[in-house]
Amino acid sequence: MPIKICVFDAYGTLFDVGAAARIAAGEVGRHALAEKWMELAEFWRQKQLQYTWLRAITDNHIDFWTVTKNGLDYALERTGLDGDMELRERLLALYWELQAYKEVPKMLTTLKAAGLQTAILSNGAPDMLTGAVESAGIETLLDEVLSVEDIGIFKPDARVYQMVLDRFGCKADEVLFVSSNGWDAAGASGFGFETAWVNRAGEPMDRLFAEPHHTMGDLTDIPKLAGL
Repeated sequence: MPIKICVFDAYGTLFDVGAAARIAAGEVGRHALAEKWMELAEFWRQKQLQYTWLRAITDNHIDFWTVTKNGLDYALERTGLDGDMELRERLLALYWELQAYKEVPKMLTTLKAAGLQTAILSNGAPDMLTGAVESAGIETLLDEVLSVEDIGIFKPDARVYQMVLDRFGCKADEVLFVSSNGWDAAGASGFGFETAWVNRAGEPMDRLFAEPHHTMGDLTDIPKLAGL
C-alpha cells in the first residue's frame, strides 16, 4: 500500500547526539574535554542504548532521562573526566538542545507539503523530546511525538511500534519508519513497517531476525522512499 505516514526515531536520526559533547568541547577552558570529546560521546551513546536494552529484557523500566544520565556518568568515568561536576551539568543541559541534522527541516517540509503525516517514535521522555523538537524549530512539521513512556518499555519491543498503528489508525505497510539504529530499523521491519536505516557512519548490517528495507547515508532521500 502507498506510504501515508513517515515515522522517525529521534536521537541520532533527527537530532545529532554527538552535538552536546562537541559544543562543550569548543567552549573556553575545556581543554581536557577537547582531547576526549569524541570518545566520551561514543561511550555515552553506547551505554545509553545498552541500558535501555538491559532494562527492557529485565522488566526494570525507568525514564530515558535517567538512562541518559547513567550513560553519561559511565562515559565520564571511563574517560577520566568524572571529577568535573560542572562539565557534567553542562553536557546534560546541552542534551536538551541537540541540533537537528541540516537536511531535517527541508525533508520534513517536503513530506508535509505532499500531505503525508509525520511523527517521532522515541525512547525519549516526553519533556526531553519537547525540548529537542522546539530547539530544532520543527514542531510545526510533526503531527505527533510518541514516547515509550506511555507504555513503559523501550524499543525494540513490538508494543512500541504498535503505538503508531493505535495513534494513526493505519496499517503497518502504510508506515515508513526511519532510524539511525540498525537494530531499531530491524525491529520495525519485523513488525511490518517499510523501513529505512540512516547509516551515517557506514557501519555493517546487524545480524538480526530482520533487516531494514533501505539503507542511506542521510535523510535527504526520504521523500523519494515515501513515493514523492
